[in-house]
This record gives sequence, structure tokens and C-alpha cells, in this order.
Amino acid sequence: MEIKIIDEKYHLRDKVLNQLDKLTIDFITVLDKYNIRYVLISGYVAILFGRSRNSEDIDLFVENIDFETFKKIWTDLSIKFECVILDDVNDAFFEYLNQGLPLRFAIKNTFIPNIEVKIAKMKLDIWALKNKKEVILNNNTLLKISPLELQIPYKLFLSSEKDIEDAKHLYNRFKNKLDQKLFDYFICELKVSELFRKYLL
Repeated sequence: MEIKIIDEKYHLRDKVLNQLDKLTIDFITVLDKYNIRYVLISGYVAILFGRSRNSEDIDLFVENIDFETFKKIWTDLSIKFECVILDDVNDAFFEYLNQGLPLRFAIKNTFIPNIEVKIAKMKLDIWALKNKKEVILNNNTLLKISPLELQIPYKLFLSSEKDIEDAKHLYNRFKNKLDQKLFDYFICELKVSELFRKYLL
């Protein structure tokens, strides 16, 4: 897989799509149909950029959406996906998504892997959504991810073994391409300077 950065966009070429890639593309195609702003976060970002590990879920934030738009999205998703938490669109919106609780969607008759969807409400979540970066996958698919300058420090903040390894993978691949001032800001903001020195330097 070849990775190039052109005009602040990541171009991934000749990537053999894995199960998570295909699941993500199918899901965000529906979001794109309704012009819903979203941002992919967490472990899938490292996997997208070549980290070899399994994951049970893909995490993303979406902007605030109204109920009528959500019903349309729900209907379109229902062609291929099902919500693994509940099956009522009203409960899904008013009792979960609109209350800041995540919804999980998987291909029908499966549970894993699944996509966890939340509305961006916290400060860093909203920042990631507003400052998302574009990934052009195999010249024909557009994905939107959290900036690596936040993603790597946040992985250190989570600090599980897999999160540390995700941070290592992303940092080693992109350390010479990061906005160093922004990266340093989030290292300080998340108070992970010691973890950065321990694992990434």
C-alpha cells in the first residue's frame, strides 16, 4: 500500500480492502447521501493506515441531526444493516443518539464487527469533526478521519496495550508529516508527555 499526502489529503493506493474497510465504506455511503458530517476515530484509523490487528468495532462521530433526517438514514441503512441495540427508530433517536448514547450497527444477522455512532458533543469530539482530514482510498473512495495530531495523543491517553500500539504505528508512519505545534498542544492538553517519551521517542 502506498501512502502520499497531497494538499493535506491522504492518498492510499493499492490497498487491499479488509472487512472493516468494506463495512466502513458501506456505512458512510449512506451518510454521504444525506450530506451528514462525520469523522472516523480510534482504532480504525490505525488499521486504515496499515496496522495489522483485529477490531470488533469502528467508531465515528456525526454532527447533530434532526429526527426526520435520522429516519431517512435509518431506512437506508436497514437495507443492509441493523441496529444491534434496538429495532425502533424512535427509541434509537430519542433514547440513545439524542441523549449522547452510542448506537451500534452491524451487517444483518451479525454482531461483530459493528459501527458505533455517537453525536459529537464533547470539546475534542467537536474539534475532530470540524477539523477532519480526508483520505482518498484507491482513487475512488473518500473517508474522513480525525487529525493524527489529536488521534495519536488520544491513543496515548487511553493507554491500553492496543491503544499504545496504535499510537506507535501512526507516529512511526507519519512523525515527519505532523503539524508539530498542534501535536505538542494535544500532548500537553491530554497530559501524556510522559507516555509520549516512554513509548514513542
